[in-house]
Amino acid sequence: QLQASGGGLVQPGGSLRLSCTLSGFIFDEYGMGWFRQAPGNEREGISCAATFGNTDIADSVKGRFTTFRDNAKNMVYLQMSSLKPEDTGVYYCAARYSPKSDYCSLRRDYGYWGQGTQVTVSS
Repeated sequence: QLQASGGGLVQPGGSLRLSCTLSGFIFDEYGMGWFRQAPGNEREGISCAATFGNTDIADSVKGRFTTFRDNAKNMVYLQMSSLKPEDTGVYYCAARYSPKSDYCSLRRDYGYWGQGTQVTVSS
């Protein structure tokens, strides 16, 4: 099971850290991804972390968002800064079985999805 948390209301320019935990699986065998979906838009890939720790970030948030995983805690994080109103949406974490890999995907080809956490950027 995947559980994302940390969403909320934040002012433009603010920061927020999202957390996601994966339970019931061997965490370090799964690539992890963060996605967001704004009303009326498709779900888009924001960031991902491979099992070897390599990460990828979408161009739309590069320089503002970072992602990292802590295998000892079975957690993956999305650190968001300089938030903009267009960052508003439901943020989902996802898991994809990919052991011993330095590659992660920003596409929606993940087998497991969490319920999402709402992030609202507004003054």
